[in-house]
Amino acid sequence: MDALIVFALALLWDLLLGEPPVLAHPVVWFGKLAGLIDFRYKRRSPALDFLAGTVTGLLVVAFAFLLSILPFFVPYPLNYLLAVYFLKSSFAVRSLHEHVARTITGDVEEKRKAVSMIVSRDVSKLDEPHLNSAAIESLAENLNDSVVAPLFYFILFGLPGALVYRAINTLDAMLGYRNERYEYFGKFSARLDDVLNFIPARLTVLLYLPLGGRNVFRYYRLAKFKINSDKPIAVMSAVLGVWLEKPGVYRFPGRAPRDKDIKRALRVYWIVVAEWVVILSLLLATEVCPCLSP
Repeated sequence: MDALIVFALALLWDLLLGEPPVLAHPVVWFGKLAGLIDFRYKRRSPALDFLAGTVTGLLVVAFAFLLSILPFFVPYPLNYLLAVYFLKSSFAVRSLHEHVARTITGDVEEKRKAVSMIVSRDVSKLDEPHLNSAAIESLAENLNDSVVAPLFYFILFGLPGALVYRAINTLDAMLGYRNERYEYFGKFSARLDDVLNFIPARLTVLLYLPLGGRNVFRYYRLAKFKINSDKPIAVMSAVLGVWLEKPGVYRFPGRAPRDKDIKRALRVYWIVVAEWVVILSLLLATEVCPCLSP
């Protein structure tokens, strides 16, 4: 039952307090370590860049693993406090809601500014429906990356699984771009993130079934643009009945998304989160995963 206690306290922390201070956040540490190497390494050739990027990824993963096992080497009750702190750092329920909720505004420029904080695409020329779409897409994709996936790996491998996943997902967000600088340097991180998200992305799709029924599967079959990231976006589009589009990459059918649809998406988000929390709690309470026992 210890894993259930750690999970319950981490979730309570998230809902009541949100994210830890920036300088004390493990995800920020992962990013600083990767960014330091990225900044200092001068690109040379595809093979050397790939090797350097692989070493960077492995160093960050090793750092995350070492952090995750610290609770096993400290006395009670510090071991519990560290475990709760690190597990909380691996997922983000409240902050994801808060970031997306800021995009609900009638002022297009304020909306543009808020959307630019949660997506990597250039939003400077997006019209209001595409800004709304970007906000909903970010919510749907990060529901997998920031909630379902880290806790999926917590179930499988305990705290090391959750924190290592978070490190790899951070690496992908920083280095996993198809451009001249990161095409080879970020390839290891991007492909590893693809592998780790393959099952969670499809599990996230299943969590939408009570809300969208067979329409979920119909939209899922339309999601052929990306390995993982477009799957949760497609089924959010199915449930809301709005089009979601990243110009030049994908588009799922429906009517134009409006402010009220972002509000609806947030309600859907909380329902899916609640489903996932119930499933996790039952699995942990019945000790289906003995690897989590101390």
